[in-house]
Amino acid sequence: MTETLRLATRGSDLALRQAETVRDALSSRRRDVELRQVETRGDQIPDELIHRLGKTGAFVRALDEEVLAGDADLAVHSLKDLPTEEMDDLVVAGVPERAPSGDVVVHPDGLGIDDLPSGAVVGTGSLRRGAQIRAARPDLTVEPIRGNVDTRLEKLLAPGLQAEHERRLIASGEAGALTAEGDGDDADDAETDADEDEGEEVDEEFDESVEEWFDSLSDLERAAMERRVETEYDAVVLAEAGLRRSNLFHEVETTRLPREEFVPAAGQGAIAVTASDPDVIETVREAVDHPRTRVAVTAERTVLSELNGGCIAPIGVSALVKGEHVHVRARVLSTDGTEEVADTRDLPIRSHATAAAEFAADLADRGAADLIAEAREESESEAGADD
Repeated sequence: MTETLRLATRGSDLALRQAETVRDALSSRRRDVELRQVETRGDQIPDELIHRLGKTGAFVRALDEEVLAGDADLAVHSLKDLPTEEMDDLVVAGVPERAPSGDVVVHPDGLGIDDLPSGAVVGTGSLRRGAQIRAARPDLTVEPIRGNVDTRLEKLLAPGLQAEHERRLIASGEAGALTAEGDGDDADDAETDADEDEGEEVDEEFDESVEEWFDSLSDLERAAMERRVETEYDAVVLAEAGLRRSNLFHEVETTRLPREEFVPAAGQGAIAVTASDPDVIETVREAVDHPRTRVAVTAERTVLSELNGGCIAPIGVSALVKGEHVHVRARVLSTDGTEEVADTRDLPIRSHATAAAEFAADLADRGAADLIAEAREESESEAGADD
């Protein structure tokens, strides 16, 4: 084991914050950690939806290859991105304590999913979230959205902020002045003067100038002001953990989605640290592993693995350790949200992995396997059409 541990991570703000969490935990054990930023396949195709990137692990494999090649000692991942298949000579050495695992609706005015008007456009890059939204509110329009957490928030906020900026410019007379500069016609000049007079009257509605208003905006809002908008979203659905780890949770208005209907993805909110060297594995496990979180995510990932859904089907699996049992909730849907197989089960903690596999088999027999097969056919059909 090297003196300084080399930790492979993606370069996004969220990934770096997750890596820093692991680094801090290891530093508390007097281990120096060097972060190595690695570009993954998922990073190289920014405009493609996750479920169409090919096989599971678009954001994972490049990091683990750094470890296998000896260029890094360990890698940090969002656990929900980690394939459930066995990894060559790698193990999940540590699973830190989980952050909140549910989803939230982000809306400029804080509206929840039930409060959105019919026809409202909701952005998500997740098949699971899209299907769950359609099941709960078939009258809403679900549109794809990609990018890091801050990028998605900027896309949501941009239209409203840009419209407000334009309204304040008009009220202050600046927009009218710009029009007058570009046209020398006397009649148009008179019309412009009238607009400016009206702007001065409207400007009384505001307690601050345009410049003061802009200066009062957050960094996120200022970035949104510069963003070109192709699709206008009324709301977006994101993981609460991602918002919190990005320090953006309190920058926007959020409403938690009910977990009974909006079952999170397996491993959502959790971090995984992979390694291959036995000494590194032991060090990581002692420094960062949280037993209750590991039990819960093991149950979730076992259900996902047995269903063989990966990221090509809308599957939610959530587990919570309660005393001597692991309470597991699973929901498998069709991509349009019109069909589903869902259930809950309390698994004995001493045999949670075996019991989770049996739970998954029961779900498959009850129709989940058929829904997943249909989703896989749809994904392959889309991929073929693109080719």
